[in-house]
Amino acid sequence: MDLPDDATARRAREIAGAHAGRDGALLPILHDLQAEFGHIPEAARPEIADAVNISAAELHGVISFYTDFRTAPAGRRSLRLCRAEACQAMGGAALWREVLAGLGLDEFGTTPDGRLTVEPVYCLGLCACAPAAMLDGEPLGRVTADRLSAALAGAAPC
Repeated sequence: MDLPDDATARRAREIAGAHAGRDGALLPILHDLQAEFGHIPEAARPEIADAVNISAAELHGVISFYTDFRTAPAGRRSLRLCRAEACQAMGGAALWREVLAGLGLDEFGTTPDGRLTVEPVYCLGLCACAPAAMLDGEPLGRVTADRLSAALAGAAPC
């Protein structure tokens, strides 16, 4: 959802107001903002910091600490590659480098056409099927670059 900055700030105030007086309101507010906008818009941040009485720096710290919060819109598709030890031991590091290089992306990158966002995760609970990934919420085990390319192209899942 793309709104002008003033409309975004107004909507952020409404969302924060729905959590007024609630202990620990910051995370629910951020989740609601992300659910509505697909990310935490810059224009919403002063409103949120004011609503929960924290500084802009503290708010930035929370948003950047939790990897599920986005500061920019995500791609239409989401690929999460496991970076935990079991997956690393089974070739996950090389897979990570190959996927990012093939897409021309950095960590947490989105393709220029907005088609795909790639993110690291630290354990998908698929250690016995390492290396593991999650594509659009679907777990994939024993992932190779070729199998992942096929899954991204819409062929049979890995």
